[in-house]
Amino acid sequence: MPVNKAHDEFHTLDLKSGWEVPAGYPSGIQQKIISGGLDEPNRRGSRTRLLRFDPGVFTTAPFVHEYWEEVFLVSGDLTVGNDAKGNGGHSFPPFTYACRPPGAVHGPFRSDGGCILLETHYFDPV
Repeated sequence: MPVNKAHDEFHTLDLKSGWEVPAGYPSGIQQKIISGGLDEPNRRGSRTRLLRFDPGVFTTAPFVHEYWEEVFLVSGDLTVGNDAKGNGGHSFPPFTYACRPPGAVHGPFRSDGGCILLETHYFDPV
Protein backbone atom coordinates (compact mmCIF):
# COMPACT_ATOMS: atom_id res chain seq x y z
CA MET A 1 0.00 0.00 0.00
CA PRO A 2 1.62 3.29 -1.02
CA VAL A 3 2.08 6.03 1.54
CA ASN A 4 0.45 9.33 0.55
CA LYS A 5 3.20 11.58 1.84
CA ALA A 6 5.60 13.76 -0.12
CA HIS A 7 9.36 13.74 0.31
CA ASP A 8 9.86 16.75 2.53
CA GLU A 9 13.33 17.68 3.83
CA PHE A 10 14.00 19.67 7.01
CA HIS A 11 12.37 23.09 6.98
CA THR A 12 10.97 25.50 9.52
CA LEU A 13 7.25 25.09 10.07
CA ASP A 14 5.06 28.19 10.07
CA LEU A 15 3.34 27.93 13.44
CA LYS A 16 1.42 31.18 13.03
CA SER A 17 -0.89 30.14 10.17
CA GLY A 18 -2.60 27.08 8.74
CA TRP A 19 -4.37 26.02 11.94
CA GLU A 20 -7.99 24.79 11.85
CA VAL A 21 -10.43 23.33 14.37
CA PRO A 22 -10.95 19.61 13.65
CA ALA A 23 -14.57 18.50 13.26
CA GLY A 24 -16.18 17.80 16.63
CA TYR A 25 -13.50 19.57 18.70
CA PRO A 26 -13.96 22.72 20.81
CA SER A 27 -12.68 25.95 19.25
CA GLY A 28 -9.65 26.10 21.58
CA ILE A 29 -8.12 23.03 19.95
CA GLN A 30 -6.62 23.41 16.49
CA GLN A 31 -4.74 21.13 14.10
CA LYS A 32 -2.09 21.84 11.51
CA ILE A 33 -1.63 19.03 8.99
CA ILE A 34 2.09 18.59 8.31
CA SER A 35 2.01 15.69 5.87
CA GLY A 36 -0.33 13.24 4.17
CA GLY A 37 -4.04 12.75 4.47
CA LEU A 38 -6.30 10.28 6.20
CA ASP A 39 -9.24 8.81 4.25
CA GLU A 40 -11.34 7.52 7.14
CA PRO A 41 -14.36 6.25 5.14
CA ASN A 42 -12.09 4.08 2.95
CA ARG A 43 -9.67 3.25 5.78
CA ARG A 44 -6.61 4.41 3.84
CA GLY A 45 -3.77 6.82 4.16
CA SER A 46 -1.80 8.42 6.93
CA ARG A 47 -1.26 11.89 8.27
CA THR A 48 1.08 13.71 10.57
CA ARG A 49 -0.29 16.74 12.37
CA LEU A 50 0.31 19.13 15.19
CA LEU A 51 -2.57 19.48 17.63
CA ARG A 52 -2.60 22.61 19.79
CA PHE A 53 -4.64 23.19 22.95
CA ASP A 54 -5.19 26.73 24.21
CA PRO A 55 -4.74 27.14 27.99
CA GLY A 56 -7.72 25.84 29.97
CA VAL A 57 -9.38 24.01 27.09
CA PHE A 58 -10.75 20.50 27.60
CA THR A 59 -12.77 17.84 25.83
CA THR A 60 -15.79 16.31 27.56
CA ALA A 61 -16.03 12.72 26.26
CA PRO A 62 -13.64 9.91 25.37
CA PHE A 63 -12.48 9.43 21.78
CA VAL A 64 -12.37 6.21 19.74
CA HIS A 65 -11.36 5.82 16.09
CA GLU A 66 -10.51 3.07 13.62
CA TYR A 67 -6.89 4.04 12.90
CA TRP A 68 -3.59 3.79 14.76
CA GLU A 69 -2.53 6.90 16.63
CA GLU A 70 0.90 7.82 17.95
CA VAL A 71 1.09 10.95 20.08
CA PHE A 72 4.13 12.84 21.40
CA LEU A 73 3.64 15.76 23.81
CA VAL A 74 6.07 18.36 22.46
CA SER A 75 5.42 21.20 24.89
CA GLY A 76 3.07 22.23 27.68
CA ASP A 77 0.91 19.99 29.85
CA LEU A 78 -1.75 17.44 29.01
CA THR A 79 -4.22 15.88 31.44
CA VAL A 80 -5.85 12.59 30.46
CA GLY A 81 -9.09 11.27 31.92
CA ASN A 82 -10.78 14.44 33.15
CA ASP A 83 -14.56 14.45 33.62
CA ALA A 84 -17.09 16.32 31.47
CA LYS A 85 -16.49 19.49 33.55
CA GLY A 86 -12.71 19.34 33.05
CA ASN A 87 -11.92 18.10 36.56
CA GLY A 88 -9.62 15.25 37.58
CA GLY A 89 -7.44 13.07 35.41
CA HIS A 90 -3.71 12.44 35.28
CA SER A 91 -1.35 15.21 34.14
CA PHE A 92 1.64 14.51 31.87
CA PRO A 93 4.71 16.69 31.14
CA PRO A 94 6.44 17.28 27.79
CA PHE A 95 8.24 14.37 26.11
CA THR A 96 5.45 11.93 26.96
CA TYR A 97 4.37 9.39 24.30
CA ALA A 98 1.33 7.19 23.61
CA CYS A 99 0.58 4.61 20.91
CA ARG A 100 -3.05 3.55 20.50
CA PRO A 101 -4.42 0.76 18.30
CA PRO A 102 -7.69 1.07 16.38
CA GLY A 103 -10.72 0.96 18.68
CA ALA A 104 -8.87 2.10 21.82
CA VAL A 105 -10.97 4.42 23.99
CA HIS A 106 -8.93 7.42 25.21
CA GLY A 107 -9.44 10.81 26.82
CA PRO A 108 -11.08 13.15 27.59
CA PHE A 109 -8.19 15.63 27.58
CA ARG A 110 -7.37 18.99 29.19
CA SER A 111 -4.46 21.37 29.12
CA ASP A 112 -4.13 23.92 31.91
CA GLY A 113 -1.29 25.94 30.37
CA GLY A 114 -1.74 24.93 26.72
CA CYS A 115 0.21 22.34 24.76
CA ILE A 116 1.36 21.13 21.37
CA LEU A 117 1.13 17.46 20.40
CA LEU A 118 2.76 15.75 17.41
CA GLU A 119 0.40 13.04 16.12
CA THR A 120 0.69 10.37 13.44
CA HIS A 121 -2.45 8.54 12.30
CA TYR A 122 -2.53 5.53 9.96
CA PHE A 123 -4.45 2.39 9.03
CA ASP A 124 -3.08 -1.13 9.01
CA PRO A 125 -1.94 -2.20 5.53
CA VAL A 126 -4.46 -4.34 3.67
